[in-house]
Amino acid sequence: MTLNIPFLKKPPLVAVVRLAGAIGMPGRGALSDAGLAPVLERAFRKGKPAAIALEINSPGGSPVQSSLIGARIRRLADELDVPVYAFVEDVAASGGYWLAAAADEIWADESSVLGSIGVISAGFGAHELLARQGVERRVYTAGESKSMLDPFQPENDEDVARLKTLLGDIHQNFIDHVTTRRGAKLSEEQNLFTGEIWLARRASELGLIEGVAHIKPKMQELFGKKVRFRRYGMKKPFLSRIGVQLAQDALGGVEERAAFARFGL
Repeated sequence: MTLNIPFLKKPPLVAVVRLAGAIGMPGRGALSDAGLAPVLERAFRKGKPAAIALEINSPGGSPVQSSLIGARIRRLADELDVPVYAFVEDVAASGGYWLAAAADEIWADESSVLGSIGVISAGFGAHELLARQGVERRVYTAGESKSMLDPFQPENDEDVARLKTLLGDIHQNFIDHVTTRRGAKLSEEQNLFTGEIWLARRASELGLIEGVAHIKPKMQELFGKKVRFRRYGMKKPFLSRIGVQLAQDALGGVEERAAFARFGL
């Protein structure tokens, strides 16, 4: 015989997963599907959580890694029937918003930056500098498109057109993801897919998020004052902790800093 003693029942558990940093960039701390896979598996499966709360602070990054991470979150949520709530800190832009849109609900601080639903590719051209220094660039390929957008050669109109087609296709994937996840919540008042960014209250009016809220009070509102929290996050690799990969980490840090700086952060 099993005794059902109410006062021995544990309060609901919310697993909190922190997703902070640029997505798919080199260096320690970068968000990637491979790095987050074990973290997300533990968060969804350990202790039968009542919900998953994602703490998001990301300016974006790799569209592929954003898609892979978002898809993993949805697979686990659907398989285990666990609701997912995203809470945005400074920024959830570009790939960062892709991750937020994987949640069932998105909440943010009133000063959070959200949006940037677009795709960007940046590079440089150094062919004139090389010419002035008397350096000749030599490239040999098999396949006319193999050397597309070589920064050491003059820009080619066909290469630019080809790149814009690729960017347009990725952009459409982003749009499809957001419209699938947010559905009828999205406002038809304006085009939300131009790459523009908004603060939380305006983002809420446009249907990009539910509203302004912070993780603890919102989870207490939904699951009771005694709700428990268990935190999960990516661990730094051992070699990085002892300084073996300092050069790569420094490069990744500069790129990440530049990504956050695009949003005034």
